[in-house]
Amino acid sequence: MGRLVLLLLVAAAIGVPVWMHYGRPAAAASDIPTAVAKQGDFAVLVKCRGNLVAARKVSLFAPVDVPDLQIVWLAPAAGALKAGDTVIRFDPSKLKQDLHEKLEALKQAQATLDQGVAQGKIDADKDRLDLTQAKADMEKARLEASKQAIVSTLQGEESAIDFKMAQEKVNVQEAATAMHRESNDAKIASQQRLRDQARAEVDLVKHRLATIDVHAPIAGIVSYLRNTSQGWMNAQNYKVGDHAAAGVSIAEIPDLSSLEMESKVDEQDRGRIAVGDDVNVYIDALPEKTIRAKLTSISPLTEQSFDEWPPMRTFRAHASMSMVDAQLRPGMNGSSAIVEKHVPNAVSIPSRALFTVDGKSTVYVKGQRAFAAVPVTIQARNPDEVAVAGIAKGTVVALTPPAEAAP
Repeated sequence: MGRLVLLLLVAAAIGVPVWMHYGRPAAAASDIPTAVAKQGDFAVLVKCRGNLVAARKVSLFAPVDVPDLQIVWLAPAAGALKAGDTVIRFDPSKLKQDLHEKLEALKQAQATLDQGVAQGKIDADKDRLDLTQAKADMEKARLEASKQAIVSTLQGEESAIDFKMAQEKVNVQEAATAMHRESNDAKIASQQRLRDQARAEVDLVKHRLATIDVHAPIAGIVSYLRNTSQGWMNAQNYKVGDHAAAGVSIAEIPDLSSLEMESKVDEQDRGRIAVGDDVNVYIDALPEKTIRAKLTSISPLTEQSFDEWPPMRTFRAHASMSMVDAQLRPGMNGSSAIVEKHVPNAVSIPSRALFTVDGKSTVYVKGQRAFAAVPVTIQARNPDEVAVAGIAKGTVVALTPPAEAAP
């Protein structure tokens, strides 16, 4: 009896592990994560990262003819602007002081000119009067000289001499009158030039005051550039209090209607894409939106990026969006899915549902009690899903190998 019990215990010790290894049932189908094969147009995608840029933008410059500019007000960065809105204001106090001084100089120049004109008129009237008197004296001497035939010879000669002297006096007075007129004309012309110069300086200061504020030529948002006046190492975006050189570029207003997606395409994917391809754009800040776009350009040269190691060589690609949302802004990060080709009526499954069994692509198809391994042919592949032939639409496939999923 004792030997029988011992044999039963030995058989149990040997049989239980064997049963657990060979005789246990497969994991229940309900315990395995699954997905359903779907059918439809399968887009083969080239995915890449990028950000929004404006194809068109307007630069805002400091006035070119205003010295010693200092910023006293800036429109909020990234704030919405309408065409004509003020973007940058510079300190006008020095210009206002200059205008006051130039106006005083203009008044003085005008007063000097008016005085010169009045004095010239007085001098001209005096010269005219003196010339008239000289001519009258000459005529009187001529009349006396004409009496030479009826008066004594001595008296006649005296009268002739008086006439010649009177005639010479007229000539001198005429020359003096002409000289005074030319002198007055030159003096007045000089004073007019000084007055006109003073007026031009007043107009220039007024023009500078009128143009010292910078306005938005188009609607959009403003982006301030870096002020490098203190060197590149200390460069910061322009701010209130900064001085700006005449004509320097201070800000930009991108045309929001020209926003496009600029992406970096990996070097190995360059041959898979072409201008005109459809693109799906996804913006990180608006994850619920899918924006349709078209690939418009691809840079002919590669660029080397050191953002990660090893460095990557990429091509810069631009996609023009069919619709520009009002929430979009330049610089927003996002991703692009460039459509390389379409596979119509393809059956697709998640990439996780595809396995390699004995060197063949295989999926595990769910049955009533267990999963069955079914070989398939890969038609196209994306990072997240695969188009396959060999199973039908609606087939339920495992996302993990059933043997690995068993407890």
